[in-house]
Amino acid sequence: MFTNKKIFVLGMARSGYEVCKVLSKYDNEILITDMKEQNEEHVKDLEKLGVKFIQTDNPINMLDSSYDYVVKNPGIRYDHPLILKANELGIKVVNEVEVAYHFLPKDTFIIAITGSNGKTTTTTLCYEFIKSMGRRVHLAGNIGYPLSSVVNDIKSGDVLVIEISAQQLHDMYDFNADVSILTNLTPVHIDFFGDYENYISHKLKIFMNNNRSNIAVINKGNGDSINITKSINSNIIYFSSHVNTDACLKDNAIYYKGERIINLSDIKIKGNHNYENIMCAIIATKQLGIDNETIKKVLQAFGGVEHRIEFVGKFNDVEFYNDSKATNVKSTEIALNAFKTPVILLLGGLDRGHSFDDLKDDLKYVKYILSFGQTKDRIKSFASENGIECSVFETLKDATNYACKISKKGDTILLSPACASWDQYDCFEQRGDEFKKIVSKYYNN
Repeated sequence: MFTNKKIFVLGMARSGYEVCKVLSKYDNEILITDMKEQNEEHVKDLEKLGVKFIQTDNPINMLDSSYDYVVKNPGIRYDHPLILKANELGIKVVNEVEVAYHFLPKDTFIIAITGSNGKTTTTTLCYEFIKSMGRRVHLAGNIGYPLSSVVNDIKSGDVLVIEISAQQLHDMYDFNADVSILTNLTPVHIDFFGDYENYISHKLKIFMNNNRSNIAVINKGNGDSINITKSINSNIIYFSSHVNTDACLKDNAIYYKGERIINLSDIKIKGNHNYENIMCAIIATKQLGIDNETIKKVLQAFGGVEHRIEFVGKFNDVEFYNDSKATNVKSTEIALNAFKTPVILLLGGLDRGHSFDDLKDDLKYVKYILSFGQTKDRIKSFASENGIECSVFETLKDATNYACKISKKGDTILLSPACASWDQYDCFEQRGDEFKKIVSKYYNN
């Protein structure tokens, strides 16, 4: 399918770089463009492979009907002028996951995870469970490792665990997983998709090629997840922390198919949202024959995912948590419900025009809000409307330093921005790393 073709790759980043390396092995003529200056070594690597790179902010004139495919970086909007031109010319637009999928061994066992929240934790748990079973397993996708970067390492009979975003699903057509997980649905990424209905219709695409031999893992307690999956062809297994179903909470334990799998007291990470992520991972890996002792061993040690309610440290009896991955309001709701101590909350980032009103019922323990970034003034207004004192800062650095100064023994300082990071950072990881460095520097001076 992707052999001896002419291919236009729109956007470098890591996914563009990696997919070019894969495609270059199959007699393809490849052009890759990006508006930003790129790593010189990466450009040289691709040129050695016969890939042509052009830096330009106007690539549209370079695309013509001679191209067979456009490979789009998932961060680029699908109404980009070049994508619209590709559609007019009848050129198929795909992404690197779709490309790499076609080079996987046919007997690769695939577990794919999508959803509004909990994807990364669920993906990581599936990977850790399978690794502890002694199976060959690979981690890829939206979690930070393009599938193209690992596809050549995957052997016959291996397991692939892949996190997939709605943006990636937009440009996927043939991809199909043995187990597909939808953690939950809530209104996020509306700026990208235009409205909620369009967003959730993209999430549904993870099941588009399923039949009864494929497992779909669905949140029974999430109405939108139930509604959109009523007509899928998959073999559905349900989970919920609130409803008695296939995997559920009962008697302070997680049960699956009526079997007590693990006591909540044996799980290091806490909170119903985490228990639901664990249920998803249990369902997926039970299809591979995981035993309960292996599950217990992993969960007794697993402390969570970096940048997702990550414990940074305790200084002067003040605890610090990095939840930079909370790029939407729902994620911040989840984080706030994990604490029962006075919270100094750091909110802010890219202004997508989204409302913060859904946080109103979760501010019980929030004593102070520090806002930063593009949304700082709107957050100030939100805090005032809810009777919470708020100080406004231009940067996360200034907000964090101030939080350290005003904190008292027993407080929790929580970075859970409820906003994307792209106003001041390349990614949420960069934002979280800076927060941790600021905290460390402040207390080590």
